[in-house]
Amino acid sequence: MYTIEDINSSDKIFYYLLQNGQLSEDKERELYRMYSESEEIMNLVKKLGENCRCRVEKYSGVIYIIPYEDNDFLGYSKGELKKLLCKSNCNDKDYYLSQFVILTLLVEFYSSQGKSSKCRDFIKSGEFLNIISARLKQGVEKENLEEFQDRTGIAYTNILERWEALRSSDKQTKAKTTKEGFIYTILNFLEKQGLINYIEADDMIITTSKLDNFMDWNILNKNNYERVVKALGDDEN
Repeated sequence: MYTIEDINSSDKIFYYLLQNGQLSEDKERELYRMYSESEEIMNLVKKLGENCRCRVEKYSGVIYIIPYEDNDFLGYSKGELKKLLCKSNCNDKDYYLSQFVILTLLVEFYSSQGKSSKCRDFIKSGEFLNIISARLKQGVEKENLEEFQDRTGIAYTNILERWEALRSSDKQTKAKTTKEGFIYTILNFLEKQGLINYIEADDMIITTSKLDNFMDWNILNKNNYERVVKALGDDEN
């Protein structure tokens, strides 16, 4: 049995999560303690999340709301992401390139087997551009390429084609038709989600504690980690 006070408290917490995406003790002490100290309230909040096709989880002292992969209401649909990340007349190849860029960024930051999966503190966007090019070229040079692409689910040949179709620029640019601008758009999107900080003046990409927590406690569980490694063809190493 749940009391009216429990139900009201869980509603307040869930509404706060919908507004802000996360709840920490330093930002909203009363709501945080309600969730953390009452199993009844915590269960009610989690049930509200399930009914809205998302999960509510607490990682490293922060409560997060995490939409299911197919939740286009609280998350993003493929069409919405294409509009945000790619040029106006983009096709699926551009979209898959954007996803490959994000996947590569995660692998570069989180490939440690230690207590934390994080293996570096920052990366320069210029270095990141070179890494993307190198990984795509390594992909198309694999033996039995068709079988490799079918197994990993990544069409390296198509993605490399779209990557090389983008112009290169010696200057900082935000044009999505350039490699630099394409990367900038993705970094800007991730920054708005609270996952990274991109310091343009220093050309430096830094991850946030939110992304660190997601990677260690949610994304890189054993099954997901093996999926990522196989997708990039590193399972042989």
